[in-house]
Amino acid sequence: MLSVDEALARIEEVARPKTATRMPMAECLGLVLAEDVASDVDSPPHDKSIVDGYAVTAADLAGGEACLTVLEEVVAGKLPTRRVERGTATRIMTGAPLPEGAEAVVMVEQTELETDAGGPLGQVQIRTTKFSAGQNIMRRAASLRQGDVVLRAGRVLRPIEIGLLAEVGRTEVLAIPRPAVAVLPTGDELVEPRERPGPGQIRNSNGPMLAASIRRAGGVPIELGIGRDERGTLSEQIAAGLQADVLLLSGGVSAGVLDLVPELLVELGVRKVFHKVSLKPGKPLWFGVLDRGQTQTLVFGLPGNPVSSLVCFELFVRPTLARLAGRPFAGLSAVRARLTTEFLPRGERSTYHPALLAYSAAGAAIEPLAWKGSADLRGLSAANALVYFPAGDRTFHAGDWVDAFPLE
Repeated sequence: MLSVDEALARIEEVARPKTATRMPMAECLGLVLAEDVASDVDSPPHDKSIVDGYAVTAADLAGGEACLTVLEEVVAGKLPTRRVERGTATRIMTGAPLPEGAEAVVMVEQTELETDAGGPLGQVQIRTTKFSAGQNIMRRAASLRQGDVVLRAGRVLRPIEIGLLAEVGRTEVLAIPRPAVAVLPTGDELVEPRERPGPGQIRNSNGPMLAASIRRAGGVPIELGIGRDERGTLSEQIAAGLQADVLLLSGGVSAGVLDLVPELLVELGVRKVFHKVSLKPGKPLWFGVLDRGQTQTLVFGLPGNPVSSLVCFELFVRPTLARLAGRPFAGLSAVRARLTTEFLPRGERSTYHPALLAYSAAGAAIEPLAWKGSADLRGLSAANALVYFPAGDRTFHAGDWVDAFPLE
């Protein structure tokens, strides 16, 4: 059996980013940009005021006080029509273009307008203890110049980058789309969550859980319903799932009489890369790839027990979806934490045990939870992390340092 690291290396060898496509800016949040983007404008497009106040010449405020005739008022979106000269000022609003001749802007809080004196808008009395030429002015192209590359390929598009794209006039960009992931839980014992299970039946929890995990990881889930343990219909459902970028099956990958998934995948042209990992829970994991020249479908046969299925998703599927979306192939990040209690893992496989991770001034602490095995989804719901124990029967004591993998 492969180790977890060996299995990850096999997956990383074959997984490749999706082909970039041109798409509307509004649909690109969270995607990876696949082209450099240059500005088509200067920003700001003119010298502008960064405060509400009065545009003045520097000579008038050399002594810190002046009484100036107000020529006009300029607001954002309007252009000044009068040149500022000595003895005059223009009332100006934040973002408005600076009039010719103006060398600084005095904040309105340092002024007093006398509307019944001087020109048509009155006179402004200015008293300031701090004045310098250029104050409260943002010069043209101070933020960016026309032709500047403002975003490089490989950047993840956050709301900030979406705003920047809008500023430089890009309503469409080349980006790597979200991977489409088909989900097919299998088993004759499964019924839909809305149904009450009969004798020998259980509700399908894996399908909704995996679909939610896919969304959180940045993929687009495609739910195919429940796959029954019958060769013909199951083969048709798998074939439909192979049209997606990734196909996740749960169940049917062990060694039982009705574990048909590996055989059907091979019949449909999927090349097996590996089957079984030295992992607890999650040993039966199956992974393969269907190549179609320029496109591929990566296939994961996850164990049917829900905890095993989720652990395999977090360890193996999550980094795969990141790679397909153009991000680094990286899964859960380890945190060093101290055990809060003694723990004795058993067996020849490495264990990822549900646990509760907490932080304090003393550092991170991890508590393995009372967990009843791979079918105990309720026990897993109390966990916010997985704690890793290497293979073997070594006793871990309270205070020992271990690796923890946050799930949130």
